[in-house]
Parts: sequence; structure tokens; C-alpha cells
Amino acid sequence: MAQQKIVQTAGRQQLGDFAPEFAHLNDDILFGEVWSRNDLLSLRDRSLVTITSLISMGITDNSLKYHLSTAKQNGISRTEIAEIITHIAFYAGWPKAWAAFNLAKEVCNDDIKGDDAKAEFARSMIFPIGEPNTTYAKYFSGSSYLAPISTEQIPFFNVTFEPGCRNNWHIHKAERGGGQMLVGVAGRGWYQEEGKPAVEILPGTVIHIPANTKHWHGAAKDAWFAHLAFEVPGEKSENVWLEPVSDEEYNILESR
Repeated sequence: MAQQKIVQTAGRQQLGDFAPEFAHLNDDILFGEVWSRNDLLSLRDRSLVTITSLISMGITDNSLKYHLSTAKQNGISRTEIAEIITHIAFYAGWPKAWAAFNLAKEVCNDDIKGDDAKAEFARSMIFPIGEPNTTYAKYFSGSSYLAPISTEQIPFFNVTFEPGCRNNWHIHKAERGGGQMLVGVAGRGWYQEEGKPAVEILPGTVIHIPANTKHWHGAAKDAWFAHLAFEVPGEKSENVWLEPVSDEEYNILESR
């Protein structure tokens, strides 16, 4: 893992004139050196250790709020934070867990509005749902959403499907290389290649789609679903959209 340098300025901003040495130790040593040793321990793991330590000591002030926000940025989901605090409660004490939950709810839900099924699903996963997938809506049965996650090296997106939504049959054509890879993020969905049984996609499921293979993917009838979509580089590649997946084809899967 490439080492990522953490830049922190809070010490100097808040205490630079009053306690310059403490500010130096906070910004340059704790964050600039210890937190930056992610070749030894990942940022995600350091966040997990830090919030566990703070909650166990009963510290539920702005420092915990900051580290909960950092944990979210470092890939710890709302569901995982809830489970971490629940586990801590049995070892550090129930009142400490209650106090931590109040902050965790505020941090985890501060950017998600509403109390409908879509909002609840958004709170359950690391990646954002994104915006309505209007550009490709004509190739989908039902509503879908698209969130670009990275545009560097190999661009990839988080694609979210409402219950029952699926894309049309399609082919990722290429003369050499090409194809697509899917990684299940949340919920439950399906992937099917022409002439083969459908494969259920759950969080963590990895699907490798060869180039020039007719296929479709989408949500289960009763569940929201999200996957990451990676386009594999290829020569003279293009995406060819075909006919929709019929209700008859889809319902056969949902009766299993």
C-alpha cells in the first residue's frame, strides 16, 4: 500500500499561539507521522482503533465526532460503526455506548435526508447512491442511480438499482481485452449471461464479465441493490445495448 501523508492543521489553528509545542506534536507527530504510517496499519484500521479507544474512555465530545467523520471517510460504513459501538458496550459500558450512538447517528446521517427506503439503503453502504441515471435510463427497466467513485487509472462507478430494476441485455464489445467487472456493495441482485443460469450478487460478490458476452444485471424484486462497475480497458471497445429483460425471464429468477 502506498503511504499517504496525513496533513493536520487543527493544533496550530486552535493552540498555535497558546501551546505551540503541543500543536507541533499534534499536527506533525501524531498525524504527520503516526497516522501517516499506513504502510503498517491502514487508515481504516487506525480509525477503528481510535474510535474504540475514545468511546472506551467515555470521550464523546468533538474529538469523537471528528474521528467518527474520519472513520466514515476511511471506509467504515454506518452499519459497521453501529456494530462496533454495540460490541464496545459489553466491554466499556452501556452508558458510554448510548452517548457514542448519539454522535454516530449525527455523523453518519448528516448528508442523507429522508426516512424512505432509498434513504435507509443509502445509510447502509459506504459509497454514495449518486444522481438519477438519466443518461442510460432508456436501457433500464425501473429507476437506477449513478455515482462516480474514481476517474483516475481505471474509472469506476457505484450503480444503485431500486427493487426490481435491471438493465437491458447488452454486450461490452472489444477486439482485444475489454469486458467489465462488478463488485457487490449492498443489497441483493442478479447477474446472468445468455444461455447460463443467473448468479446471485451479494455484498462482496465479484463478477468477471468477458468481452463480447451478452448479459444483464440488476436488483432482486424485493431488495435495493448496488454494485461497483469497472470497465476493463480494451481495443476498439464499445457498449452495445440490446432488448430489455422480459418480465417472464426475470420472474423465473424471483420464484427461486
